[in-house]
Amino acid sequence: MPQRPVDRRVFLARIGLLGALAGTGYLAPSVLRPGSARAASGAAPDLVTTALAELARDTLNALAVFVVPGPDAYSAAQGTPRSEPGALEAKTPDFLIESLDHYVPVPDGIGKPIGSALANGLADVAVPLPGDLPELPTDALVDLDDAVRTSLRNDETLPLSLLVALLLNSLATQVNPAAVSGAFLSPFARLSFEEKARVFQQLEDPTAALIAAIDGELPEPVKGSVSGLLRFLAGALLEFSAFGTYSEWSTFDPETRYVRTKPVGWQLSGYDPGVLDGWDEFRGYYQGRTKVSER
Repeated sequence: MPQRPVDRRVFLARIGLLGALAGTGYLAPSVLRPGSARAASGAAPDLVTTALAELARDTLNALAVFVVPGPDAYSAAQGTPRSEPGALEAKTPDFLIESLDHYVPVPDGIGKPIGSALANGLADVAVPLPGDLPELPTDALVDLDDAVRTSLRNDETLPLSLLVALLLNSLATQVNPAAVSGAFLSPFARLSFEEKARVFQQLEDPTAALIAAIDGELPEPVKGSVSGLLRFLAGALLEFSAFGTYSEWSTFDPETRYVRTKPVGWQLSGYDPGVLDGWDEFRGYYQGRTKVSER
């Protein structure tokens, strides 16, 4: 049965793409005039790929400051601004993207079912949409929807960082439906600190509707096991955000094997790489000796 336009609009809104594209030329009335959307449909996949990458980064910005806030707009939006540098100053979102996309293994057959579940199941969970989201012509809505679903069902081209972002955004719209529109690109970035904590609570809840939908898409023998994987993922995301901020990752020079500038983590922790108070000092030689022989 073909999807109704309202279902497509809910899906695009819940992953954050509809709100993210609201300020782009693709959604401008002059571009989406009657009869023009199909002519521009060839550009939809490229536009969607770019928009999804920006959406993922915006989401991970909001995730990083959830763990280590700083003097940035994301921290202020969640209600925890700080005067000292935080995760964004430490380039933690770059660390998260690099780690998730290149170093964190995803079991074979997991990425595609999760993407497929996101593509199939988001419109099934009732979430009221605010009236300030753009109304798109049906053909433009179909183009965008098809391009996103094609990307989500192809695990060969689906970065884990994007998958994480889509999960966080879809849960964010359940925690606070009003997060589908507003400042920032992603729904997760529009949440308060307490609401972000509730997103992680749902991510670890095996009875959540989205988790059940993903479980239903998994093949044997991993069918029904996604709740355990996502519980691990929830903890790993928080740990990675903290590690990326407090490590030397963003300033380490592999050529010199030293940091180029003082890392944010050193500033936050008060770490001094030189001699510190409390180190052992020379108190004399053992058993009253006055010197050490060459032997």
